[in-house]
Amino acid sequence: MPFWGASTGDVYVEGRKVKLDPSASIGKGGEADVFNIGNGLALKLFKGPHHPDLSADPSAALAAAARIDQHQAKLPLFPRNLPIRVVAPKALATDKTGGKICGYTMPLVEKAEVLYRYSESGFRKAVDGNLVGPMLVDLLETVEGLHSRGVVVGDFNDLNVLVRGTEVYLIDADSFQYGGFLCSVYTERFLDPLLADPKGTRPVQVKPFEQSSDWYAFAVLAMQTLLAVGPYGGVYKPRSASARVTQDARPLHRITVMDSDVVYPKPALPLTVLPDDLLHTFYKIFREDDRRPFPRWMLQNLVWKRCQVCGLSHTRNTCPQCQKASSPVGRVVESVKGTVARKLVRGTGGRVVIACLQAGVLRYLIHENGAYLREDGRKVLQGTLKPDWHFAIRGDETLIVNGADAVAIGRSGDVERLSVDSAGAEPSLACNGDFRFRVDGGTLLRSGKVPGKSALLEGEEIRFGDVLAGQTRLWVGDTLGFGLYRAGGLNVAFVFNPAESGMIDTVKLNPMPGQILGYRVVFGDDRRGCFGLFEQVVERFIKLCG
Repeated sequence: MPFWGASTGDVYVEGRKVKLDPSASIGKGGEADVFNIGNGLALKLFKGPHHPDLSADPSAALAAAARIDQHQAKLPLFPRNLPIRVVAPKALATDKTGGKICGYTMPLVEKAEVLYRYSESGFRKAVDGNLVGPMLVDLLETVEGLHSRGVVVGDFNDLNVLVRGTEVYLIDADSFQYGGFLCSVYTERFLDPLLADPKGTRPVQVKPFEQSSDWYAFAVLAMQTLLAVGPYGGVYKPRSASARVTQDARPLHRITVMDSDVVYPKPALPLTVLPDDLLHTFYKIFREDDRRPFPRWMLQNLVWKRCQVCGLSHTRNTCPQCQKASSPVGRVVESVKGTVARKLVRGTGGRVVIACLQAGVLRYLIHENGAYLREDGRKVLQGTLKPDWHFAIRGDETLIVNGADAVAIGRSGDVERLSVDSAGAEPSLACNGDFRFRVDGGTLLRSGKVPGKSALLEGEEIRFGDVLAGQTRLWVGDTLGFGLYRAGGLNVAFVFNPAESGMIDTVKLNPMPGQILGYRVVFGDDRRGCFGLFEQVVERFIKLCG
């Protein structure tokens, strides 16, 4: 596979040619591709100006060329003896001549999640809050250690932080600011507004990073990790028309989620689950520009408990929003607004783990009172809520995935064990009411119902096609399926008919040059089995700045 940053098509580390396998791709950002090269090492390769991801953006191509030029001088001078949680370069990667640096090797941090996941309310609420404080203290100590060595993180964001248990690692160390080399990239959500043009329409960096700006970014990370909402979340609805500003400009005006004119997002944990002194610290940072190092003791002293009445996790002596009675279960409530009708199907004091509509039938799985329950009240599994488990539903069958291992639990409780590839943290698995699709070792397999004389009958699992191992994402509707794999410069999308065999892999998508944090694919009712009119929608796709 060619690398578009080297002067040749090959990459060498310490004089040895490195073979790059697309299936070993473990990350793709705005600046680089990352590969697992074995022996506990990852290889980060910078995107050069001719990389396919940058072909549609001339400014990004110019920035890539400038970044590689800077790394020729910057990386050989990377500071040593940094804190142990910094994933630092071990060896430089070059072209065949050894004269051009195009990346570097680094320790591979396995079985870790990006800190970004903790800002997702569903993931955060499934995490034991008493792990979050130690995580943030671990990160805080790394920041202190870097500052003591004259290093500034600079582009300090939730995609550059990996979490494994309570150990927190900083990656993308090549962007650190040290020895006269300034950090040339930033992420808008984490940019200290004191470094931005105050008259702008959104935060744009005009001043160099400082240690104080690292502490601002740390506070953003801490808040969204604790509450699943950042300082400028929610919707700003001022009473006065003259006070209106755009969402992007809110940091420049210090209009935070704590402002009375901001509608607090319902999925997030309430502000009141945190102690008053910690809330006041956030207020001082985001409203009054306090840039002192974050007080460690506030994170060390957090003790989370779950209310036995309403189930809310909080850190206070008493539940801040305790409800005297459980939500109604089974009582049907209907309301109509315009042409939209709403009906309460089921109330729960637990959590809806997954819900889907299959052939017009609503199917769902909830976690309540220490058990996983289907929509008919049937218990699928006893156990605590796990943030790293993934779920799927195929009719009466419930699938649970943990890493590469999966189980399919039938209506009668029978269990089938499966193995499933993953693309990042997401399993390569998709279901509709009749069929189950999974990828195992790069092979797409289908099991489910096949046409019989008078009904659909359960059939054996069949080989459906070949895809890229460890990189394939799948979605399937009632009559149409969609898949995607991307690694390095490879981007392939395909569609298929769930009830037939074969795939069409000539689907053309718009370029997606950045780091994709989430996907959502929607199948329209007017696309029944018609590949030529296939329509897909990708939502929540975020690209790293720079």
